[in-house]
Amino acid sequence: ADAPIVNASDEASNWLARLGEALAARAPGQLSGLLEGGCYWRDLVVLTWNICTKEGAADVVEMLLATADSAALSALRLRGEATRTQEAGIVEAWFDFQTLAARGRGHVRLRAGKAFTVLTSMTELKGYEEATGSTRPLGVEHSVARGGRQTWLEGRQTETAQLGYTRQPFVVIVGGGQGGIVLAARLRKLSVPCIVVEKNARAGDSWRNRYKSLCLHDPVWYDHLPYLPFPADWPVFCPKDKLGDWLEAYVSLMEV
Repeated sequence: ADAPIVNASDEASNWLARLGEALAARAPGQLSGLLEGGCYWRDLVVLTWNICTKEGAADVVEMLLATADSAALSALRLRGEATRTQEAGIVEAWFDFQTLAARGRGHVRLRAGKAFTVLTSMTELKGYEEATGSTRPLGVEHSVARGGRQTWLEGRQTETAQLGYTRQPFVVIVGGGQGGIVLAARLRKLSVPCIVVEKNARAGDSWRNRYKSLCLHDPVWYDHLPYLPFPADWPVFCPKDKLGDWLEAYVSLMEV
């Protein structure tokens, strides 16, 4: 008789639970049993404080055990529903987790109950959460002491006049392309003072000044910037000048 088909989400949740138990027990044999021999584990900062890829079950287990105390990967929970491909029977799932210092998100692909690719990435540092969502600024200040109160515009003008002159930033970002702009926006949400140094006159010029027919090489839905996704009616492959204007608007709206 054919083996019963296990729900994909149940299979992924079971794998995550067994991973948590194996990590808590510091059990190399149990960890190896959860992985294919030729698996890959990509870690983005959260376990190793570096960007690294481990290849093969032996190297993955070595990394997990080496970081078991310093990172303490735990609280592994399925995020949303897992999926299973009909052709190969591969289960794919996103999951949330925690370490001692951070919260993170991961992705796993399972084949016959064993992982052949795993991703772990940091989403936020504990105690240094971004001021977004429920923790966003109020945007209004009510106070009986009216003398020193500034409007948003006055505060922004003061910051622009002081930062880099009478008040030094914690971080200087060299290059105001999309990478530097996004990094500055992220740092701002963490209340880290920073300035971006760019040779072009306007944000977005690094795209505007390139060859006439340039467009994004990837579909626009793969290229969203943090906090402000591209509009749903934008072309699949965005033209360079349109993207340049978007970056200039992004700098203004995100107060970079």
